[in-house]
Amino acid sequence: MSAVYLIGGLVVYFLSAMPVEVRAETNRGRDIAVESARRDAGWGDESVTLIMQLQDRRGQLRERDLRLLLLEKPGDEGDKTLTIFDAPPDMQGTIFLSHAEVGADDALWLYLPALKRVKRISSANKTGAFFGSEFAYEDIAAPEVGKFTYSYDGEEPCGDSQCYRVARFPAYPHSGYSKLLTWYDQTTYRPRQIDYYDHDQAVMKRLNLRDYKLHHDKFWRPHQLVMENHKTGKTTILTYRDYVFGQGLSDRDFNPNTLKSIR
Repeated sequence: MSAVYLIGGLVVYFLSAMPVEVRAETNRGRDIAVESARRDAGWGDESVTLIMQLQDRRGQLRERDLRLLLLEKPGDEGDKTLTIFDAPPDMQGTIFLSHAEVGADDALWLYLPALKRVKRISSANKTGAFFGSEFAYEDIAAPEVGKFTYSYDGEEPCGDSQCYRVARFPAYPHSGYSKLLTWYDQTTYRPRQIDYYDHDQAVMKRLNLRDYKLHHDKFWRPHQLVMENHKTGKTTILTYRDYVFGQGLSDRDFNPNTLKSIR
């Protein structure tokens, strides 16, 4: 997966018109993202349960229980993600489905059990808060390599590791961000931190990916994500447990026409 798939010859022309040193930074940034994706390829499908904690600026918490199912797709075909709410009772049975797209807006659907209907989410609304959290709808869809252009931004210590800094620029329409500055561990290429910049070039949110564990001797997964919103003072904490790989999930499990029947 690369940015060339995203807008074809436009990317090639854009790179050829750059000064050599700028092209080198662009290529190195993309190469790091590609290597991160390559090392994580081959998981097929997975599921995980999680607790979402919404913390306001006073530290008060609300909790939600969720299940997350993911389907890996080959090449530049985007991965699919299914999010199911199990609690609290007023959200039970709510389902969010995303099909990541390279070169176009992600396809997003929402099933609301109270209305018993599946609703397609407009691309213009994907910047909205994901069920009151500090994550946006566009944050939930798979971050395919081809959805961004890149620039290498140096390196620095990150916790107990040394990290590469890579700026990712959304190349899809209607993004709420001007760039995502990502810290990749130099040893494992795991993303450790992401700063989300608004269109005024200010950091609006910071995501920390914590408590990584190795599954099946190959797949690193964070067991806690902490998203802090610098503008609202609110924080969302996702705590993951019970990762399961290779259940035999297929495209039919991620079909918007079957959302009503999922339990």
